[in-house]
Amino acid sequence: MSEISVIILTYNEEQHIQRCIENVKSFSKDIFLVDSYSTDQTVEIAGNTGAEVFQNKWENNYAKQFNWGLENLPIKTKWILRLDADEYLLPELIDEIKQKLDILPENATGVVFKRRHLFLDKWMKRGTYPVKLLRLFQYKKAVCEQRWMDEHIQLLEGDAIEFEHDFVDHNLNNLSWWTQKHNGYAIREAIDLLDVELGLLGNQESQLQLSKQASAKRRTKYKYAKQPLFWRSFAYFIYRYFFKLGFLEGKEGFLWNFLQGWWYRTLVDAKIYEIKKACGTDKTKIKAFINTEYGLKL
Repeated sequence: MSEISVIILTYNEEQHIQRCIENVKSFSKDIFLVDSYSTDQTVEIAGNTGAEVFQNKWENNYAKQFNWGLENLPIKTKWILRLDADEYLLPELIDEIKQKLDILPENATGVVFKRRHLFLDKWMKRGTYPVKLLRLFQYKKAVCEQRWMDEHIQLLEGDAIEFEHDFVDHNLNNLSWWTQKHNGYAIREAIDLLDVELGLLGNQESQLQLSKQASAKRRTKYKYAKQPLFWRSFAYFIYRYFFKLGFLEGKEGFLWNFLQGWWYRTLVDAKIYEIKKACGTDKTKIKAFINTEYGLKL
């Protein structure tokens, strides 16, 4: 089988990192951590589990950190797998990688996996599953797109192909941690939506290739950004919980769809409302406000 390097970005992931590394050992040549100077036992555990650890200062930008890894890690393999510390591959997906990677079409430079999300230790089969993400790609033939939120791997050349089996997002932290994390995500998502609505960052759409799934998701996000504040988060919850049958997942399904589908999206809209109330639609004022109030320099 073609050799694979795994890149994992970390900051204080001692609860997850051993599980993640052990999961990919059977098929990876090198496992690299790009660590943002963790203050817990992440680095020690990773080193003892067989990963090589490199540290780079976090600059509030996932894409910048991941692309730093692509440019600076001693990568010697044809393929790279992007994985978060709280993720792991199911055995069926590992077998599929081993069986199919060497017989892919010549033009296939990226591979899309289905993400299975566990919330409160339960698989959320309905509501959002499956989310399809390009996570395996050929070295020097892809980069991580520069966005404040919802960044994807973009191919520089070639095409993406989809595998059948799943990888798993299974975070073991408690709900207090989860809500704090999503509070931090909310301002980043607000920036992304303001960029769609107002051209806040002045970026032109990238000409690099997203997977079909990521492109469809991006188009949906653009439509979402054009809808009225607060109504759109409510409608999104109704769509997920009722039309996508999230209610069949029991109490965990209600909490997942309410917290991630309505509460979080309403928090994003509240931050947009706060920003517009203070700045109107003046892009210079908005950038200054976000820098002053949230410490993010756009």
